Amino acid sequence: MLEGAGVRLSRTFGYQEVPKLDPFLMLDDFGSDDPDDYLAGFPWHPHRGIETVTYMLNGEVEHGDSLGNSGVIGSGDIQWMTAGSGIIHQEMPRRARGRMRGFQLWVNLPKRDKMMPPRYRDVRHADIPEVRPASGVQIRVVSGSVAGVRGPVQDIVVDPEYLDISLAPGAEFRHAIPRDHRTFAYVADGSARFEAGGNGIGSGHAVLFGAGDEVAVTAGDSGVRLLLISGRPLNEPVAWGGPIVMNTQVELDRAFDEYRHGTFIKHGRDPEAGPPEQRT
Repeated sequence: MLEGAGVRLSRTFGYQEVPKLDPFLMLDDFGSDDPDDYLAGFPWHPHRGIETVTYMLNGEVEHGDSLGNSGVIGSGDIQWMTAGSGIIHQEMPRRARGRMRGFQLWVNLPKRDKMMPPRYRDVRHADIPEVRPASGVQIRVVSGSVAGVRGPVQDIVVDPEYLDISLAPGAEFRHAIPRDHRTFAYVADGSARFEAGGNGIGSGHAVLFGAGDEVAVTAGDSGVRLLLISGRPLNEPVAWGGPIVMNTQVELDRAFDEYRHGTFIKHGRDPEAGPPEQRT
């Protein structure tokens, strides 16, 4: 499918799956060897009521926002942005040598935090710890903890865990998770089994786990790389319109009305409006 100004991507789950993956709203896998599939990027657009998590495996994305943040997310970097009351930003991929690939996850915010001040966290590759808790197991810990090692992204509303796990062929990994959390795995490359005697799940597919306190993964013959993500469900109504997610249609209509009338940004400045002295 095409998103933004014409970026080709694969949407693993989205609007149609609400509320099955609560508090998670959407996961996109974007990547290509052809720059024409991604260079159009995601020009200036608003968000409210959610957090967006962009994780680059290969390539670079230039970003800027209404808080004044700007920079480049490179290979292995994470951008964790809390839109809260409202943010306007852009994400523009740069031409890559070879394959450009990354993921974007949307995380819902509870009603009490929908209008919190926006915030932005840029986490560099070197600041994301790697652990090897067992033979053939390598894990990048973005948030949450493995083997006593905590990831750099903390104090997030839904208490998420975000792990990038690589397993050698046939390797096994077991990981404890809170029983009340919603947990899913996305197979980025290779294949894996998630239950004894189960079928292998190949790349581009997600597995949603039921209630329990442990996840078990066994890599297939070519190994596997997967994202393991969990968070505390909100159990609240969802009113979703494009890049804005609120609890009611009234709140959603108000957000779009504010965007049309230039009152959407509560903190920072609309980057499309020009210098403050030019605004009317």
